[in-house]
Amino acid sequence: CKDELMTDIPYFDGLMGEEQREITDSIRLLLRQTFILERKYDRRTGRFQYNREFRICNKHLEFIRTYFSISGISVYENSQLGVIYIQGETLVGDKLPRLATLYLLILKLIYDEQMESVSTSVNVYTTLGEMHEKLGSYRLFKKQPSPTDIRRAVTLLKKYQVIEPLELLDDLNGNSRLIVYPCINVVLLGDDVRELLESFREDEALQAGTPQREINSALEPEIEEDDDDSTDED
Repeated sequence: CKDELMTDIPYFDGLMGEEQREITDSIRLLLRQTFILERKYDRRTGRFQYNREFRICNKHLEFIRTYFSISGISVYENSQLGVIYIQGETLVGDKLPRLATLYLLILKLIYDEQMESVSTSVNVYTTLGEMHEKLGSYRLFKKQPSPTDIRRAVTLLKKYQVIEPLELLDDLNGNSRLIVYPCINVVLLGDDVRELLESFREDEALQAGTPQREINSALEPEIEEDDDDSTDED
């Protein structure tokens, strides 16, 4: 017994039940995290492993494109970066807190700098300490972010396949290493990151979100207003 789901969609109905479930899972995954990487870091082996979800999505890419196009969402594949992703005005992404937005910008800066040094990989490495040091050079920290805010920002960027912490989130510190995935190039495609960082520095209030609107982001983030009173007592 094949256990297929009948939908009156010829391509989908012609597949075995397992393949139908794989396509459904791939569509849900794209909606949840926007990006699917070809290779991801596996903490257990300490190596980059080929991503099964990417293979499934790539195999059925034309059908998935057609499926999403009905709701005005486009599906792209960048074979050079090794990523499949979705974009569209109907997508509603997470509301990025200010710290996550700043991390996103500084990670793009770090990524570009390392790529310019003739890197042989599409992935780069950095540390929280390096990120904070660079943000400090732009005078974008009124105060040191709380551990809770740092974990929240890192968790959100990990969800969208922008970074991969090499340590447990509860153990994050200045020496914690992070992998920056090539999705960062899609999130901030063609933007002058230094100009955006300068915009943040010049507009301390930030609440109008002018620099934010300039970010050509598949996540379509918005800035949350910081609550200066909600700091951790660590």
